[in-house]
Amino acid sequence: MPEFVVNSHRHDPYKVFKFRVKMDGRYVAGISKVSALIRTTEVVDHRDRNDPSTERKSPGRTSYAPITLSRGVTHDLEFERWANLAWNIEARPGEEVSLKDFRKDIIIELYNEAGQLVVAYKVFRAWVSEYQALPELDARADDVAIQSITLEHEGWVRDESVGEPVEP
Repeated sequence: MPEFVVNSHRHDPYKVFKFRVKMDGRYVAGISKVSALIRTTEVVDHRDRNDPSTERKSPGRTSYAPITLSRGVTHDLEFERWANLAWNIEARPGEEVSLKDFRKDIIIELYNEAGQLVVAYKVFRAWVSEYQALPELDARADDVAIQSITLEHEGWVRDESVGEPVEP
């Protein structure tokens, strides 16, 4: 089967520079980088009693690597507010964590060069495990100030309702 069914003329994979992240039903402004989606399944080694010289391999537990979202520092408080749901230092004792809503489902969308949605992944029950409000500050540098959040989550799946678009 060809890699691209609808656009059989395409021989190159999609470029990764056009993407968006959706959270709480709206797109998050200014995301400049999303780390890779990585899933790892442990390998369980075992031997069959009838064949003790051959090692068998079976799948074990599956884990998902954290996802990091980065963007330039702005006045949008969305990252900080979400991070504060997992731990708010200003809260009263016993109320530091918002157990009701610190987890969110997010959607990561990839677009082709023409701006058409080509792939989307749903990430389930994500929460902020690390929040970087400011980068290291250096008066001699000319870098852009970047903030980031690292999300722990319970897995992701491809949104199969997003199909290959007809490219112009």
